[in-house]
Formats: sequence, C-alpha cells, structure tokens
Amino acid sequence: MQGTISAANSCYEVSPMREYSRRDFLKHSSALAAGAAALGCNPHLLGAEPKLQFPTAPRERLAVGSWPFRMFIEAPENKWARDAKLPGMDLKDFGAMVVKKLGVRNIEPLSFHFRSTDAAYLREFREATEKAGARVINLPVDSPASFYDPDPGKRGQAVEVTKHWIDIAATVGSPSIRRNLAGPQNAKPDVGRTVESLKEVAHYGAGKNVIINLENDNNFTEDPFFLVEVIEKVNNPYLHALPDFCNSMLTHDQEFNNRALTALFKHAYSIAHVKDSEVGGGGKLFTVDVAKCFAIAKASGYRGYFSMEWEGQGEPYAGTQKLIDLSLKYLA
Repeated sequence: MQGTISAANSCYEVSPMREYSRRDFLKHSSALAAGAAALGCNPHLLGAEPKLQFPTAPRERLAVGSWPFRMFIEAPENKWARDAKLPGMDLKDFGAMVVKKLGVRNIEPLSFHFRSTDAAYLREFREATEKAGARVINLPVDSPASFYDPDPGKRGQAVEVTKHWIDIAATVGSPSIRRNLAGPQNAKPDVGRTVESLKEVAHYGAGKNVIINLENDNNFTEDPFFLVEVIEKVNNPYLHALPDFCNSMLTHDQEFNNRALTALFKHAYSIAHVKDSEVGGGGKLFTVDVAKCFAIAKASGYRGYFSMEWEGQGEPYAGTQKLIDLSLKYLA
C-alpha cells in the first residue's frame, strides 16, 4: 500500500508516495476513517471507484431479470401483471428456477416483485437465493417519486425512497440498484434538479457500497443523452449508466440507438440489459441489431454483467433462452 493523506473535496484521498507495512496501513486506515468521520465525510468514498470482481467466462457474465416473468410472480404490487391461469411463483424461488431451467446463476429481481420488504422476508429471500446457488447482481427499482419535481419536498421523497432500496440491496447482497427517473405532471426533465438529488443518492450509495444505475427506459424522462449529462455532472463513481439494447428503438432508429449505446457504455460499470426485440404501442414489434450492441459494449471496454430482459413476442422461457444463446455467441 502506498499513500499519503491530502485534503480534497472536504474529504481525504490517497496519493502515491512510500511503501507501508501492513501494521502501518492498519493504523493509517483507522486514522483516515476517523478523520473523514470528523469532517462529516463518507469513509467508503475514500476508496473511490467501487471494485467489483467480474467473472470472465461468458455464461458467468449473464443474468436473468424477473420482469419478463411477471405473469408468474406472486406479490401485492404485481397483481396487475399476474396471470391467474399460470402457476404462481414467490420471488424467493426465482433464483432456483433460473439456475435449474436456464442454467444461469445471476438474477435481477424487480422491486415490486418482492412480496414484502420486512427484515424476515428479505432474510428468507436471500437464504433461498444463496441455497439455490444464485446471487442478486442488481435490483431494478421503480417509483413515481421524481428527482426533478419542482417541489423540493417531493424530490426529497424520491431521495428517501431510493435510500430505502439501497438499504434493501445491501441486505440481500446486491452490489447495485437501477433507479427509474419518473416525471411529474407538467414538468419537463430538469438536469439541475436531477443532479442535485442524485448527488445525495450517490453519496448514500457509497456509504453502503451500493452502485446506482440509470437506464434508458422511458424515452421521454430517461433520454440516453440526458442520462449521460446527469451522470457526468454528478461525477460520483457510485452513479453509472445501465444501457438497454432495445428501449431507444421504440422511438428512434438503429443509428440513434448506436450513438445512444456508445454514449451510455462509456458510463456503464456493472449491468446492461440484453434484448433482441420489444413490443411497443399497438402491438408493433421493434427489433435491434444484437451483434452491433455487443460490439459497442466490447469496444467500450465494458466488463460487467449482461441481464436478459425478454420483451419480444411469445412466452418468456423460450424468449429468455434465445437471448442467452445469442449472448453466449457474441461473448465467445
């Protein structure tokens, strides 16, 4: 370990200087954390960029989201999507299903697919997931609370909701969450207010060692270039992009999608969504050049996970398997 203590941004950072013994390092770390606490700084920020160890084997880089399987999930907030004609599934059993039927060990459970968020259920969910040999690699979180609402109190609500799910992510062992950018009525997306809100969120995430991801999902409130501007202005290593292969195709063409993914992958760290198609308004099917999407990800140096999020026509098991096969082909 090399370093000396210097002041920066009201916290401490380490700059290269001399070799430390392990004992010196432990003393140095304790003093550093104490000094940071005294200044009201977050000790996790001292480590700068989160350091996740990503697998390199193609299949180990794959994940499966619960969203495509919403018609099976039994949860109070999922009643609108549940199909009573199909067998039900509690989210705690989702990991076991993915391992057994799809041969993938990483899962991405959606926030409103949790039957409960109390401590007992979260413990039960984590234990069942780990027993199945699966693990959570991201939690997509949806909430109508907006980070750029003109009302400061409502922006505060959006921040608190996000902090709550950061806590849940830490509890179930997820290294990250994906937070949607909801839009209030009669207010256009606002960079300044969004940045102000997400600075607080990213700082909190750093304290829990949980990354916050922004996805190009809603093509109005989450325009990919709006997301990039926000991420760059927040400038916190715990705020990153989550590029979705096909979402932008619903309102744009392949050329725009290529530019959008190129911009987003420059800020992606741990998670991206794989799709080959998506059903839009009126049942219209939009398709995307999957090979090009993977080429953009590779060119960016992206090393994180690819989560299968089937949105095409047909049932989700076969659709998800198709995405897995395509991903293995392009990651080979």
